[in-house]
Amino acid sequence: MAFVLGAVSLAIASIAIYAAGFGIFSQNEYVATCLFLSVAISFFLFPSTNRWIAQHRSFRFFVDGALMLSATAALVNFIIVQNEIETGFYSLTSLDHWLGVIGIMVLLEFARRIWGLPLFIIAALSVVYLFVGPYMPSIFRHTGFTIEELSESIWYGYSGIFGNVTLIVISVVWIFVVLGNLLEGTGAGKALLNISMFLTSRTRGGPAHAAIVASSLFGTMSGSTVANVVGTGTFTIPLTKERGFKPEFAGGIEATASSGGQIVPPIMGAAAFLMAELTEISYLTIAIAAFVPAFLYYLSLFISVVIEAKKSKIEVDQSRTFSVTRQTMLDAMMFVAPIVVIVTVLVMGRSAPNAGFFGIITAFIFGFINPELRKDPLRILRSFQKAGEAGGKLLVAIAAIGIIVGVVNMTGVGLRFANLILGVSENSLFLALFFSMLGALVLGMGMPTLPAYLIIVLIMGPAIENFDIPLLLAHLFIFYYGVASSITPPVALAAYAAAPIAGSKPLATAVMAIRLGFAKFLIPFIFVYYPCIIFSEYFDLLDAAVVFPRVIMMIWLVSTALARFDQKPMTIVESLLRFAIGIGLLFTLPIIHWACFVAGAILIGRSAGLFGARASAAS
Repeated sequence: MAFVLGAVSLAIASIAIYAAGFGIFSQNEYVATCLFLSVAISFFLFPSTNRWIAQHRSFRFFVDGALMLSATAALVNFIIVQNEIETGFYSLTSLDHWLGVIGIMVLLEFARRIWGLPLFIIAALSVVYLFVGPYMPSIFRHTGFTIEELSESIWYGYSGIFGNVTLIVISVVWIFVVLGNLLEGTGAGKALLNISMFLTSRTRGGPAHAAIVASSLFGTMSGSTVANVVGTGTFTIPLTKERGFKPEFAGGIEATASSGGQIVPPIMGAAAFLMAELTEISYLTIAIAAFVPAFLYYLSLFISVVIEAKKSKIEVDQSRTFSVTRQTMLDAMMFVAPIVVIVTVLVMGRSAPNAGFFGIITAFIFGFINPELRKDPLRILRSFQKAGEAGGKLLVAIAAIGIIVGVVNMTGVGLRFANLILGVSENSLFLALFFSMLGALVLGMGMPTLPAYLIIVLIMGPAIENFDIPLLLAHLFIFYYGVASSITPPVALAAYAAAPIAGSKPLATAVMAIRLGFAKFLIPFIFVYYPCIIFSEYFDLLDAAVVFPRVIMMIWLVSTALARFDQKPMTIVESLLRFAIGIGLLFTLPIIHWACFVAGAILIGRSAGLFGARASAAS
């Protein structure tokens, strides 16, 4: 069984590499084959967990085998039907329709097993909505659909499971999933940790700051928040606790830093490439535009760690030194070289998959810098197997989202929902953004970032675009909250991954992660209202020079308010005052934000003892 699983995983990785380098074969066979391999991965890794079925192993194998055979029959029939349609006129038969429905149901079941209830519930309810729509309230009402129309549009049509989104993920995202796992397998992640520890060893935060640096760099390549938490957190979290930080803080800073890795250019966990395909905006434009928001976010994390270190009376650790050897610098090339190659290939005008292809070749060659890899070259094979598993699981989620995409296209509910938000917000941009933020956080809970982004942009995107927000900023706004959903209770995936390593309670870790990463919830509003700070066509140096100091002050005031500490503990009243002034700095009305700027400067100066020092000198 393990051998077959390994072979299937390698097949997925191989297909991803071949397609990126040389292009895809016939689209119908290509997508169906990839989906078949992904379902096979699900079959091997996620057997039925039903208590009664699990107790009867032979019956469990029968149930899971029936699901696998049903999926296979439905996928084979899809290829046959599509070929018949391409070669001449073909009418779907009853058997075709029922095989399509069975294929949809099987994919929903495997999505439930892999990703849990959130994605399953949304996708399943969307199917139910097709049939109960005529009985829904007016804004959600439609004429209703039949089983045949469900099958024809969702399974056999190109606007559902086998639509553009699925093809983009297979053709563009898979190659970067392989690259992220290859970098981890070659030891690039360990090299990043060593360099991060060296760079931050003379800061108060030490390993907490190292977690921020390493997670941001590795997260941009891995594309998986949970993998990032586990990969870097197993090293940084125990050291952060050892330094004197509380367990929930150690887990929280790792969770929020790891979730933010996917907003860091240049790769952004493959999200930049997916966004480029969906918006038809160039990848380089998206990556450059994402730089300032990512900088502001990680600056806020650095500040939060400094404040917490002062609050906990943690000083710079002089007893432990981290040195960078020649081998460490060489190891860094395992990470740097692939990124340089990817960016260079993209600048040359080649496609994103092609850039990923050359990035993998570079990572493979430079990986042998690591002496451990030279001793055990099979690590590369294992990394490809791991990549195949990750790609297969991701594609099952994307297939479930394809169901939602198909339903939205059939019913037009996306535009109705946009009109609902428009009506509730009463033409207020802030309210529209606020409701979109809440919807994005709810829709993204319990899902990996890319599927979360796709669902959110599908449902919430039209509502934001109604306000004439530039397409790039609208997608970045949505994507940021898709990322933030991984630290948002009650289903905070990143926090739940970090809590066992830290030995803390998951909910307490999630709350701490939100406190530390609160800037992530404000930054999207900042770049929508002040696009002048974004490196794009909207950038304006003079306006940015005026806005930037206010944003930095906001980060400091909000961070100290949530920590209730700035040089010394503060009362609840002062904390609330700081928070209110910090939010006031973001208002577009000059009289408000400049008044808050002056008040904030007074509060910061007072905490630093500047006014007290002057008073003493005068006396």
